[in-house]
Amino acid sequence: MPGQSQSPRAPRDARTASGSGRFDFGSLSRPPVGPGTTLQRQGSDPSSSPARLRSSESPSHRGRDHSGSFSGPSSGSSGQQLPEQDCIKLNPSFIGIFASSLLAVDLWMSKKLGVCAGENSSWGSVRPIMKLLEISGHGIPWIACTVYCLFKSDSSAGQEVMLNLLFALILDLILVGVLKALVRRRRPSHNKMDMFVTLSVDKYSFPSGHATRAAMGARFFLNHLVLAIPVRILIVLWAFVLGISRVMLGRHNVTDVVCGFFIGYLQYSLVEYLWLSPSTLNLFFEP
Repeated sequence: MPGQSQSPRAPRDARTASGSGRFDFGSLSRPPVGPGTTLQRQGSDPSSSPARLRSSESPSHRGRDHSGSFSGPSSGSSGQQLPEQDCIKLNPSFIGIFASSLLAVDLWMSKKLGVCAGENSSWGSVRPIMKLLEISGHGIPWIACTVYCLFKSDSSAGQEVMLNLLFALILDLILVGVLKALVRRRRPSHNKMDMFVTLSVDKYSFPSGHATRAAMGARFFLNHLVLAIPVRILIVLWAFVLGISRVMLGRHNVTDVVCGFFIGYLQYSLVEYLWLSPSTLNLFFEP
C-alpha cells in the first residue's frame, strides 16, 4: 500500500531450492563463481581437500623466510645461507688469473722445448748426449765420487771440504724428496720414463733435483775450490746446460728447473750456515 514501507525483496540468487523451501542467505557470503573457479560440493571442507595445498606448504612459500627473501628449498624456513663453497665465484682474484696464465704458458713452453723427449722427436739424434748430461747431474755418481775423495784426501782441509759437500748432497736429496712428495706434480706427458736409477718419488716433477744439485754444486765449487777462470766458466756453463737438458728431454717443465735453480742456490746458503767444523770431522775419523 502507498505510504507503507515494504521490506526489501531478497535477491534472486539468494533463494535456493532446498527441501524445506526456506531462503539460503549463505550464498551471499560466498565468493562469486567465475570462469576458472572450481566449484566444490556443499558441505566439503576446502582446507581438508587433498588436492589443494595450504599456502604455508606450497613450494613458493616454503622457499621464503620471514623477511620475504627466497632462500631456496634446501635452506628451509630458517633462512640459512648456502655454504660459501657452493656459491659461484664470478670475480676471480688477480692471483688466481695470474697463476692460471703462468701454468698455461709453462706447459706450452715445456711442450715446445721438449725436442729430445723421444727418438722420433725433432732433435732425437741429440738425445744420447742429453742423457749423458743427465747422468753427470745424478745424485748417486755425485755421492760416490765425494765419498771416494773424502777417504782419499790427505789434508784435513780437503777432508773438511769433501765432508761438507757430502752433507750438502744428502741434504739436497732429502729436501727435494720432501718437496716432490708434498707438491706431487706429475712429469710432462711427453716424457719417456727411461731415467737412470729412479726411486718412487722420482715420478713427480717439482722441483728438478738435477737443477738444485747443479746450482748448489756450482756455488760450492766456485767458493771452496781454487780453480782457473776457464774451469769456472765451464762449471757455470755445465749447470746451465744441465738445466736446459731437463726440459729438452721432457723430464721437467720450465718452472721445475727455474725453481730448482733457486732452491739449490738457497741450499748452499744453508750449508754455509750449518758448516761442519774440523772438530765434527774428528768424530768421523777417530780410531
